[in-house]
Amino acid sequence: MSADEQAPSPNEGNPYGAALREARMAAGLSQAAMGSLIPCSESLIGLIERGKRKPTRNFTLSAETVLNLGGELLRLLSSATVVSAPKWFREWPKVEENAHTIRTWQPLVIPGLLQTPAYARAILGAEPGVTHTWIEETVATRLHRQRVFERKEPPMYWALLDECALIRPVGGTDVMREQLEHLLTMMATPFVSIQIVPLSVGATPGLLGGFALAKGVGMPDHISLEDAAQGSVSDREETVRKVNLRYDAIHKWAHPIHVSERLVREVAARYENH
Repeated sequence: MSADEQAPSPNEGNPYGAALREARMAAGLSQAAMGSLIPCSESLIGLIERGKRKPTRNFTLSAETVLNLGGELLRLLSSATVVSAPKWFREWPKVEENAHTIRTWQPLVIPGLLQTPAYARAILGAEPGVTHTWIEETVATRLHRQRVFERKEPPMYWALLDECALIRPVGGTDVMREQLEHLLTMMATPFVSIQIVPLSVGATPGLLGGFALAKGVGMPDHISLEDAAQGSVSDREETVRKVNLRYDAIHKWAHPIHVSERLVREVAARYENH
């Protein structure tokens, strides 16, 4: 058995990979042995189990046959995604899943939970040295996070956006028009509030960077901080308190919800006319 087989599988947030690995081990098969039966490479099975490669329907049907399963993997296929987030960020999707309230501030771009696939691709494609595969895997991970809004009781999501995030033409006219229309759709739901901080305010306490705060029953408050090199996720009480104060300080400059909605519509119309 290889070192990879002996190591515990990091399958939190990857139920498909966990189920595949558990069924394979129960069948007494190594990754290489299972690969010879499907057939596929040993490395492909390892990547899927670790959430580094998205499984196909054909792979799933073959794995079901080889492992003598009754549809367990097939039922998980639609929720299978890739774990492409950097290590520091991987705790945050679990925080989002358990949160009843999420508050975020973004000075430059639309926050990930509100991004369309095309907008996300444009943002991610601007990173130096990235591959098409990495972009698509990261977009899939981002869209998977957005499923928190599909919960029976979705979190209340309070977003403060600088006006700059509306007028920066990320991806071009068509991408921005679609993105702003999506914002308006989300604003019409009872669990999403979006307020715009106008450029005319000038300097605000939010110019240092974006962040998000999450509250949930049975867990400490968490924050996610962004920077140019590597962000961080923390539940340190003092750090959370300081970020909450910063959010409140930014919030006082924001347009009311109805004015913010009107502004988003106006900017969307400008993209429509280009």
